Amino acid sequence: MTDRRLAIDAWESLFRAQHEVFEQINGDFDDTLSQAEYDVLLTVTRGIDQTARLRDVTANMLISQPSVSRLVDRMVARGLIAKCADPDDGRGSLVRATDEGAARFRQVATAHGRAIAARMAVLSDEELAHLRDLTAKLRGSSDAGYPHR
Repeated sequence: MTDRRLAIDAWESLFRAQHEVFEQINGDFDDTLSQAEYDVLLTVTRGIDQTARLRDVTANMLISQPSVSRLVDRMVARGLIAKCADPDDGRGSLVRATDEGAARFRQVATAHGRAIAARMAVLSDEELAHLRDLTAKLRGSSDAGYPHR
């Protein structure tokens, strides 16, 4: 049986660590690319031909489906992504990074990756792998311990 007090202490520590790290690296985002836009482009640029199904983008976001739809529409208007019907799903849509969107993503991703690596450098590689596996387990992932890029 899990010790309730320990579980609460661990949760609070995890929550506070996430919040503090987020605040420290939040400066990576600006008018060039917001964090939410970055998250959309992260999913899209990983897809074949820098394209993803809108439902996959939505599944990777921490905001509601209507909010994702509005965000995608704003990104289309800004020229960061293009949106079209999914030929394999009559009700779905595909989103593709434009050259401008992909370029902005790469620019921010480089700085963001450096900031994350610098902040996480307080942990050893073994600790980072353990943290990754523990957080995957907390998210209910059945693939804790899988190799990552």
